[in-house]
Amino acid sequence: MTTFEEREKGYEAKFKHDQEFQFKATARRNKLLGLWAAEKLGLSGGDADAYAKEVVIADFEEPGDEDVVRKVAGDLEGKGVTAEDVRREIDRLMPIAAEQVASES
Repeated sequence: MTTFEEREKGYEAKFKHDQEFQFKATARRNKLLGLWAAEKLGLSGGDADAYAKEVVIADFEEPGDEDVVRKVAGDLEGKGVTAEDVRREIDRLMPIAAEQVASES
C-alpha cells in the first residue's frame, strides 16, 4: 500500500467517524430538546421519555432542523414558546449533547 493510499484510508476513516459523531450528537440534542419541551408540556417520567423519542424521530422527516422546530413549536403552541425560542434552545443544547457523546466514546 502506498503512502497516498494509506492517507486516503485515514481520511475516509476520519470522515466516517466525524459523520457518526455528528449523527449521535444531533440525536442526543434532539432528545434533550424533547425533554425540555416535555417539561413545558407538563410531562414527566415515561411520558417525557416517550415525547423525547418522538422529537428524535421527527428529525428523520427532512434534512436540517426545521422538521424538529416545527414539531416542538407546534406542540408548544399556546405555551408562550415560539419557533425562535426552539431554535435558541437547539443552539444551546448542541454543545452539551456533543460533550455528552464525546465523553461516552
